[in-house]
Amino acid sequence: MNPALQRLQAYPFERLRRLLAGAQPPAGLAGIALSIGEPRHQPPAFVLASLRESLAQLDSYPSTRGLAALRAAMAAALSRRLLPPGAVLDPESMVLPVNGTREGLFALVQAVIDPAEGAVVAMPNPFYQIYEGAALLAGAEPYFLNTTAATDYLPDLDAVPQAIWRRCRLLFLCSPGNPTGAVLSLAYFARAIELAERHDFVIAADECYADLYLDESQPPPSLLRAAFEAGNSEYRRCLVFHSLSKRSSLPGLRSGLVAGDPALIERFLLYRTYHGCAMPLPTQLASIAAWSDEAHVADNRRLYRQKFEQVLPILRQVLPVQRPAGGFYLWPDIGGDDALFTRALFERAHLTILPGSYLARDAHGENPGRGRVRISLVPELGQCVEAALRLRAFIASRS
Repeated sequence: MNPALQRLQAYPFERLRRLLAGAQPPAGLAGIALSIGEPRHQPPAFVLASLRESLAQLDSYPSTRGLAALRAAMAAALSRRLLPPGAVLDPESMVLPVNGTREGLFALVQAVIDPAEGAVVAMPNPFYQIYEGAALLAGAEPYFLNTTAATDYLPDLDAVPQAIWRRCRLLFLCSPGNPTGAVLSLAYFARAIELAERHDFVIAADECYADLYLDESQPPPSLLRAAFEAGNSEYRRCLVFHSLSKRSSLPGLRSGLVAGDPALIERFLLYRTYHGCAMPLPTQLASIAAWSDEAHVADNRRLYRQKFEQVLPILRQVLPVQRPAGGFYLWPDIGGDDALFTRALFERAHLTILPGSYLARDAHGENPGRGRVRISLVPELGQCVEAALRLRAFIASRS
């Protein structure tokens, strides 16, 4: 067996299952799950119709590169949303389908990393757990960039030692951040690109929450736009990952994309051809419908906005909770042990949340998730309000 498997930590939801083992919630209260970032909004009916109508095409092997129409729809969607006039995102050389960002992010690390080099993969901390697992299984060393209130929940690029940058082969960025909701600016991306050019590493920007933002006048910027505005029209060393899971409330479709540097895309396609991860044709056709429509995405944003508008006034009576710039998470400081808080909340209010320390690692003298919890506002509005009321009552009873 691969010895790197021994270095993998238990996934946060497995740790949560162990934490809650034996706990007995009130029998009269229905459980509300706020722990996992799984969108629960109704999927777009026209996408489901496309999926049903194309099921007969399961009789054919799909191409790893994907249908030309799919790549064109993906490129058009990113261009509408992320790129300025004049920027080109060539669907033939700069876009590939992936089976959700999780699969794509993991596979990219295996394709990029040469373990013989003593490679480093840098990533925010806390982080999406795939970043660390992919790095370890590729034979690289993770390097954690703590995101705390002191850094405005952004990874501090200038705090990274030069020796680490010299070994860095891949930098993960996530904007809007999971779990913080923090958004990286164009200036921030430009600084990351400057470092990548100087030290010859790849930037993988996980932008799967990029279509979920609370201020319609300020959508989160993209790494691709920053590259273009810096004169890097070929997006050298830059890749972005997007998904229909959050954008279109289609987590089960397992449909996403990677876009950017054509030289990296070409090599990644070679890897994926052997990896055996071609997207089924019905999924591709349904994805074309989803990527081609923006109205349902705006409706999706409105639903999340309504949740924040109703939940935050309730929770602010007992918690220092902030409205995030993007995503659908709350990341409050609960002023104590996050694991004990999570278990007690489950036992007394039948609410399931995630301890923040499970999403982070001890690094540079601290675990930046310790004392915090991640609350996913993914249930329907009424359940989110009910959960907020229960959480407020739980905290008030402990005061």
